[in-house]
Amino acid sequence: MSSLVEPITVGSKVKKFRFHVEVGDVVGGISAAFVLIPQALAYAVLAGMPAERGLHVAALAPIAAAFFASSPYLGTGPTAITSLLTLGGLTALARPGSAHYIALGALLALLVGAVRVVMGLLRLGVLSHLISRPVLTGFTTGAAVVIIASQVPTVVGSKAHSDNPFVSAFDALRHPAEWRPASIAMAVVAAALIGGGRKIHRLFPGVLLAVVVGVAWTATFGYNGSVVGKVVGGFPMFSLDLPWGSVPQLVLPALVIAVVGFAEPTSIARYYATLERTRWDPDRELVSQGLANLAAAVGGGFPAGGSFTRSALVREAGARTRLAGGITGAVVLILLPFMSVLGNLPTAVLGACIIMAVRSLIVVRPFLEYRRYTRLQFYVAVITFALTIAAAPHVERAVIAGVVLAIGAHLSRELRVTIRTWSEGATLHLAPKGVLYFASAPLLEERLGTLLSETPGADALVVHLDGLGRIDVSGALGLRSVLEQAEEAGLQATVCDIPPQSKKIVRRVLEGQHGS
Repeated sequence: MSSLVEPITVGSKVKKFRFHVEVGDVVGGISAAFVLIPQALAYAVLAGMPAERGLHVAALAPIAAAFFASSPYLGTGPTAITSLLTLGGLTALARPGSAHYIALGALLALLVGAVRVVMGLLRLGVLSHLISRPVLTGFTTGAAVVIIASQVPTVVGSKAHSDNPFVSAFDALRHPAEWRPASIAMAVVAAALIGGGRKIHRLFPGVLLAVVVGVAWTATFGYNGSVVGKVVGGFPMFSLDLPWGSVPQLVLPALVIAVVGFAEPTSIARYYATLERTRWDPDRELVSQGLANLAAAVGGGFPAGGSFTRSALVREAGARTRLAGGITGAVVLILLPFMSVLGNLPTAVLGACIIMAVRSLIVVRPFLEYRRYTRLQFYVAVITFALTIAAAPHVERAVIAGVVLAIGAHLSRELRVTIRTWSEGATLHLAPKGVLYFASAPLLEERLGTLLSETPGADALVVHLDGLGRIDVSGALGLRSVLEQAEEAGLQATVCDIPPQSKKIVRRVLEGQHGS
């Protein structure tokens, strides 16, 4: 048993955290490493990067994240969504796989890391919640469909003839004469090992076994399909010789990945913290994930994120501290010199690994729930999904559009203040319901004017505020304007049922009216 103590600064607070190395940390870390290695290869290919760059990210990112991580289980490294966002952000600037593209990937990881570290130090973890759940559901489901479509040519053994994954998938499916039975067989066996292994036991190394079977089959019997090709073994070369002139073009993709890519780690960490009734610090996790991306960048990699699959594996293996993630990275790092053996791995196996990893992201139930609860948010989710499909591979554009849609939906709901009116003798009653702020306050004045024109004999006005959830200063000023107009029209104006949370601002503004 050993321990390590180090100071960590987040915001203005300095705290000390103590590691206790448990057997479960070692088991969980090693187990995750053997799942991460084939996934790193697959996600590197998905991101348009050489296979070994994914291994570099798999080695460096978890080690860097372990020093600051808040969640003890979060599996850091290449992920499907982050890899797809990387591909979308870089394909407009360079050809995937080219030297310039690889350098841009490292620069993108650096920018993502810097954004996350700054956000964490400024305690801006709350910004990760700016992406609404309907937008996230629509995007992740759409992205999973895009990813699966992109792997169709791979698993059937044909070549992709377009940058658009759906065009390539359709082209591959309509030319069955070009399919390679060996590739399809490899993909089916890999999928069966991954899916069936989970039914045997949660820790069954199905992904690792699929890779071993693929490499062994190629070495023993030969394989005439596409293979990973040359995998450069050895440790990563650290460098900051990057195309700095491309920073302006990468700022927007970096911001999208920094925020959207953090949604998955946020969900994972919060989920397990809730299960175990422990505290979780999103700001500290932002710093952790930021450092992971900085480490990936200097190692020539691409942006990293958090994986639910690997996080679950680490927890189920008995890990209890964030050292498990460091052990995962260390195992991958130690094995890097021997990774050239994976050059004979059929790409159909990687395609199956990717499909099996993202299939759980395709969900229908949340869409049905949104439709039942609120049609507006249902439309936001569906449109975001459709835009993700249409924008492929530039899916980051769909995220931006989805956020704009969500904000627009929120504002349109805020604008729709319903105002009930009635008369009791010579007394008029206004009862607004919703949120009274700068955009909705004018509706109150408009309704008063209509009511006065319809009841010229009225001599009193009562405004009921109990239906308002919130009143900001502009709303309170609008309310004061209504009361002033009513008094100028000869009515005795009063307010009642002020919401407790708004009493302070309403009383201050209305007292200002009488004091002037």
